[in-house]
Amino acid sequence: MFTGIIEAVGSIRSLTPKGGDVRLQVATGKLDLSDVKLGDSIAVNGICLTVVELPGDGFCADVSRETLARTALVNLRQGSKVNLEKALLPTTRLGGHLVSGHVDGVGEVIKREDNARAIQFAIRAPKELARYIAMKGSITVDGTSLTVNSVNGSEFELTIVPHTLQETIMADYQCGHLVNLEIDLIARYLERLLLGDKAAVPDSAGISETFLAEHGFLR
Repeated sequence: MFTGIIEAVGSIRSLTPKGGDVRLQVATGKLDLSDVKLGDSIAVNGICLTVVELPGDGFCADVSRETLARTALVNLRQGSKVNLEKALLPTTRLGGHLVSGHVDGVGEVIKREDNARAIQFAIRAPKELARYIAMKGSITVDGTSLTVNSVNGSEFELTIVPHTLQETIMADYQCGHLVNLEIDLIARYLERLLLGDKAAVPDSAGISETFLAEHGFLR
């Protein structure tokens, strides 16, 4: 588990094909690795990866085909900057929100505008994630815990303050940039819980207006 508060900006040192998937090596910059051991988890742009090597000034992790298919990691190149966060401890301040490091989909930056000293971004999420994104709710973008300012269909807006721009990779975002999205854990589990017995039915359609009306949630 993570908090969505980025601890350091690192960079991709190498991406090496290995047995059909990829071995990733990350230079970790100011991230303190003194308490990291093999098997620990580190989030890279919001993707929970397992440390398999510690060469001294960074770490290596294996990236499966599933992760490559479901995240924006395939767009990274040698030298690409990445957000980094170590897994939280029981004593960690929960400054953001609970983040699993399991990416739900890939979004696209569709607008960037100055807003006083901040920058206003609009991001288009996959349509299947739109129902989980709420105004003033939490969302994770490339591992960063953020507050949604407004929602219009599958598009949502974020206001990014100077500190966040300085401590993450978001200052580099331009229109067309692809980002990893993770929805709020509560929304994900609430939907599953509301299905009740239908959750055990294969290929269940999930929550719909019809389902909500049948169960008294809509009048």
